Amino acid sequence: MNDAMEKRACDLAVYIIEKQTTVRAAAKEFGISKSTVHKDISERLYHINHSLYQQVKAILELNKAERHIRGGLATRKKYRNKELP
Repeated sequence: MNDAMEKRACDLAVYIIEKQTTVRAAAKEFGISKSTVHKDISERLYHINHSLYQQVKAILELNKAERHIRGGLATRKKYRNKELP
C-alpha cells in the first residue's frame, strides 16, 4: 500500500473521531467518494493503525444505530416545509 493511501486513511480517521461525523460528511470534506472513505477506514486502517481503527469503528457503529432517527427527522423537516395546496 502506498504512503498517500495510508496517510489519507489516518487523516480520515482523525477527522471522523474529532468531528464525530459520518462517512458521507468525511467524503465531502476530503473530496472523495463514500466508498473510498469506507474502504480506507474499515479495511486499510485495520492494518495500518488498529487502535485508531477501533475508535473509528465505535463512531461508525453509533452512526449506524442513529441513522434511522436522522432519516426520520429529515423526512419530517421535508414535509413541514412543503406548502399545502
